Amino acid sequence: MDGGVVIMRAVMALSGGMDSTSLLLNLLARGYTVTCISYRYGQKHSIEIVRAKENIARFQSAGLPVSHSVVDLTSSMSVFYSALTSSEIEVPEGHYEEEQMKQTVVPNRNAIFASILYGLALSVSEREDLDVSIALGVHSGDHAIYPDCRPEFYNALQNAFEIGNWGSERIAFELPYIDGDKTSILRDCLESCESLGLDFDDVMRSTITSYAPDSEGRSNGRTGSDIERILAFHEIGRDDPVEYIEDWKSVLRHALNVQAEYGE
Repeated sequence: MDGGVVIMRAVMALSGGMDSTSLLLNLLARGYTVTCISYRYGQKHSIEIVRAKENIARFQSAGLPVSHSVVDLTSSMSVFYSALTSSEIEVPEGHYEEEQMKQTVVPNRNAIFASILYGLALSVSEREDLDVSIALGVHSGDHAIYPDCRPEFYNALQNAFEIGNWGSERIAFELPYIDGDKTSILRDCLESCESLGLDFDDVMRSTITSYAPDSEGRSNGRTGSDIERILAFHEIGRDDPVEYIEDWKSVLRHALNVQAEYGE
């Protein structure tokens, strides 16, 4: 509360992907002041942090109330056994329904990230004397393959954090996409960009969803996360502005073939 005005405050994890970037814009369009954290954890697709910084600079130049920092967890999390962090495991290609896609799970990742965010939220709440939301971009498409993206996981986390901390009555998780999918997230991003006077293609060009980009940061279009993104852009009737190794028609054709194979 500042002179009778309620200050809407949030902290969030900004990966540099389309989901968290859309979430940040959703919050800003709703009038929140947002503190973002990006995590460096030994991920092979660390280009995502570069993309996150690009958009943060874009939003700050537009006068939007957002701050950003990078937390380096490489020394601990790079030893976790996952296709995203382990040099001996290749990032699998294919549909998220395939068994090998479980190799992209990073053990306990979201619990670690959420714990740091919770500590940050408590600190912001105490320092600024206000309520704070912890916003996360998890969505229904993640539920099957990533158990730490499910609603019951965050309900349990919030309960544990409330038990273990003073001041938790001023902190709440906000998961606006929990029942949505990539398509609804993109539509929400379009609305937020229009509200904030931002160019949707410019914003999305500075995101990356692929777990296996090449040395130039181009998406290969064949990981499960790529396919979800490509199909979502197709669903809203737009070409994805991000750069792929192949042209848009080729990556879209592959994604549609994968979709047809699984009867979706």
